[in-house]
Amino acid sequence: MSLMIELKNEEQFALMREAGLIVRGALETLRGEVKDGVTTARLDALAEDYIRSHEAVPSFKGYGHPPFPGVICASLNHEIVHGIPGKTVVHDGDIISIDCGAIFQGWHGDAAITVGCGEIDESLAELLRVTEQSMWHGIAAIQDGKRLGDIGTAIQGYVRSQGPYGIVEGYGGHGIGTEMHMDPFVHNHRSMDRGSRLKLRPGMALAIEPMLTLGSKFTLELDDDWTVVSRDGSPAAHFEQTVCLTEQGLWVTTAADGGKAGLAPFGVTVHP
Repeated sequence: MSLMIELKNEEQFALMREAGLIVRGALETLRGEVKDGVTTARLDALAEDYIRSHEAVPSFKGYGHPPFPGVICASLNHEIVHGIPGKTVVHDGDIISIDCGAIFQGWHGDAAITVGCGEIDESLAELLRVTEQSMWHGIAAIQDGKRLGDIGTAIQGYVRSQGPYGIVEGYGGHGIGTEMHMDPFVHNHRSMDRGSRLKLRPGMALAIEPMLTLGSKFTLELDDDWTVVSRDGSPAAHFEQTVCLTEQGLWVTTAADGGKAGLAPFGVTVHP
């Protein structure tokens, strides 16, 4: 099956940047609200207020089958992705992954962070660090002429250098633009499938989102048809950025600085 790759121009990338900055603003607002006793419903309401007040529309609400009920995905501790916000209370020592998307004038931004509530265990703090840094390794591998599979290879190589973390399989990054989820699928590990041979080229936009656990790479989906958890109950972390490959280089549209700080250690210059 051939992949349908949507290529964007500079004007369209600029609209994706607007969507990305709205997502970043919402996530940073929520980061400051992750405190002992807050409910995931409260975080969800704050995200919706922020997105709509910036003349954008939440990407997630009503998405899929069954329709996703939240504006954010709020995944606590052993929940990896797609956690439904509700009455769940966040406590000191927990970690929570928050995934958020917004549509601005028809163009999407998508990003995720994992945040510790209060003081967290050192092993959890290290899990968050490794997951976020693995994302930047994957982003740095996005270069004109390289292969899609180079992204997953870079993520896996870094993770394996840091310890025996579980690299979640079956979930990964994706193309993004006029839709939230588009071709191609982006593995977070080395893959030999046909799509991994796809050549990267200017005009492409990808969401890069590694998910790691302190244990197994295997998952289960709960009866709500959305929440994905680690099969062995081990804690998980998830980070994501939307990345555009322009004629001049990379532009991380969901990073406040366009990805400058995250990519500096790799010698990659950001070119909006």
